[in-house]
Amino acid sequence: MLNMKKVAVVEDDTSIRELIIYALNVNGFKAEGFETGRAFFDSAEMPSLVLLDIMFSETDGLSILKKMRESEKYGATPVIILSAKASEFDKVKGLNIGAVDYVTKPFGVRELISRINAVLRRNGVGKNEDMDDGTLVYKNISLNKERRTVFVGEEKVILTYKEYELLSYLILNIEKGVRRDKIVKAVWGYGFDGGSRTVDMHIKTLRQKLGAAGRHIKTIRNVGYKIGE
Repeated sequence: MLNMKKVAVVEDDTSIRELIIYALNVNGFKAEGFETGRAFFDSAEMPSLVLLDIMFSETDGLSILKKMRESEKYGATPVIILSAKASEFDKVKGLNIGAVDYVTKPFGVRELISRINAVLRRNGVGKNEDMDDGTLVYKNISLNKERRTVFVGEEKVILTYKEYELLSYLILNIEKGVRRDKIVKAVWGYGFDGGSRTVDMHIKTLRQKLGAAGRHIKTIRNVGYKIGE
């Protein structure tokens, strides 16, 4: 029971929220529901993953997601959007703000559980087994996989969830040129159709946030990127 993954369900429709919570609980998760974004942010218990509706009576769910990504506490918490909006524009918008997946309503319980498990597996993949504290290091860049923190030298760098996953993936493939399509699959998942432009945008902001250390991220013309000399 101590290893149960905690999932927060932020959904203002009571019937949908209770159905999801029930499905999660019977499938081995510890689920907690929140009717509003405010109730979620007031919660003291840190979730492993958040299921977030984007149509609320009180606010836009994307505003909740943006607030999460800007906060130190929830900045790296994976979020799956639940929405009745099925257009490509809405999906790309949510993913670009920082969601890791986008599930369109109505959805099947099996599909939802499968998506959650896939995200949690990706979130745990890549731990450096050679280091007891889960730290990945390149030059003066260090990532702690357990705390999901990033430092350049002694300075802490605040990254979004996707920026963190992207940097982690590049460091795990030090000196290797990684194609854009492989980066998309590793960081965004097989269902993502946002294209290589999304990778380029995230690389640009990642370099900016890393400051001088951003020079270690090299562009491989017509291929992709690598971290190394």
